[in-house]
Amino acid sequence: MKLPEKVTIYEVGPRDGLQNEKTLVPTDVKAEFVRRLVTAGLPVVEATSFVHPRWVPQLADAAELMTILGEDGRDHPVLVPNERGLDRALELGLRHVAIFGSATETFAQKNLNRGLDEQFAMFEPTVRRAREAGLDVRAYVSMCFGDPWEGAVPVEQVVSVGKRLFDLGASQLSLGDTIGVGTANQVTALVTAFTDAGMTTDQLALHFHDTYGQALANAYAGLQAGITTYDASAGGLGGCPYAKSATGNLATEDLVWLLTGLGIEHGVDLEQLVATSVWMAAQLGRPSPSAVVRAVGGTPGPAQSPG
Repeated sequence: MKLPEKVTIYEVGPRDGLQNEKTLVPTDVKAEFVRRLVTAGLPVVEATSFVHPRWVPQLADAAELMTILGEDGRDHPVLVPNERGLDRALELGLRHVAIFGSATETFAQKNLNRGLDEQFAMFEPTVRRAREAGLDVRAYVSMCFGDPWEGAVPVEQVVSVGKRLFDLGASQLSLGDTIGVGTANQVTALVTAFTDAGMTTDQLALHFHDTYGQALANAYAGLQAGITTYDASAGGLGGCPYAKSATGNLATEDLVWLLTGLGIEHGVDLEQLVATSVWMAAQLGRPSPSAVVRAVGGTPGPAQSPG
């Protein structure tokens, strides 16, 4: 089966990776993390989220972080949950934003304080205003493969929600296995369902968590299905504050190792990336869950000041 010649890795470590950390990471460390990821060759680095600090205190410094990143930071995507978040992104002159919807009723209520259908009324003006201002918009849809409260999620429900989010004006739709229960056959079935519904593979991205150790197998199934954009988190950092069963994201290093072995171009310097994840693990005071970081990078030493 023919695989893609090139893949884009959409790095989510600074946002999705750090949002669930128990320890608050200093803003200057976050800025250094972003810069190191860019230096390692990651073409897209999602920096933070303009969510209310009461809900995700780990990202309360979003505006300060983007200010520190300066002009270069304007091209880093940020998550905006609503129009208030968009206002903050516009004030800072940012060029790329993302919205985060849910494929299930329960998670929509817990994460957005909105019903499944009500979420679109919140996102519509956010996306419209962002597009009018010339910003690119990405849409995430979570719980695509399973929900901890509702169980298995019907494929047709995921497609219906995902297309509605995308059709608001997004340039790309990221399909999230938020709690990491998906399998390769499910990936194939879901991508097929979206393409049968009229979406193209270049409009879709895949976002896996590794709860059951299936993230790499699922990524390979995505490659076989023609998907060329994959969300990943340096060092396998991440989780979800509103889904306690969600563990770390697909580790960027593990994905890079897979792609390199398959001869697929990705543009990432694995040595620099591993060094970055070892450094961040030291900041957090614990080893990285990434298999490649453990194999190649060794054990992190004492945390050092960013520089």
